[in-house]
This record gives sequence, C-alpha cells and structure tokens, in this order.
Amino acid sequence: MAGKLTVHDPRGYAPKVEARRLAQSVDTLDGRSLYLVDGRFNGAGAFLEEVQAWLGQHMPGVKTRLIRWREPFDDDPEASEEIRANADAAILGVGI
Repeated sequence: MAGKLTVHDPRGYAPKVEARRLAQSVDTLDGRSLYLVDGRFNGAGAFLEEVQAWLGQHMPGVKTRLIRWREPFDDDPEASEEIRANADAAILGVGI
C-alpha cells in the first residue's frame, strides 16, 4: 500500500473550566419550591419523575416542578431564568 496516511489525535483538548462554588444548601425543603431539571440525557427524566412521586408521597410540604431542558447538553436560558426566579433549590438530572 503506497501513499500517505493521515492520523488524527482523538484525545482533543479539554476546554478551560472556571471554578465556581456550589449553591448554599437550604436548611429544610418543607414549604419550599424544588425544581427537578431533566437534562434530557440517559433516563434522567424518568428518574426525576420517580423522585417527584416519592417527594409527593413522603414529603408533601415540598412543592416540586419538573422541567426539561430543550436540548441535551445545551443551556436553556428560559428554564435557567425560571429556576433563578422561582426555585428555592434545584436538582439537575444528567443521566443515570
């Protein structure tokens, strides 16, 4: 076999990551609004539906809202704004 062979390095380069602190924890969820955010990847939505059902049965004082990102791995500015405006806490489901 004569000729040239081009080989690409599959490792690529990791993007730079800016470190941020985690959000401060709330002391209780009772009477609070908890957003369950489906990142739309690998079964996260089904899992969060189960979490919502469990919370409804075992912690009825917690108000839950399940929302779904428009596209997996992409930011959803409208959903992010709703969470900032209305949630006391959020769980982001990215897959199981």
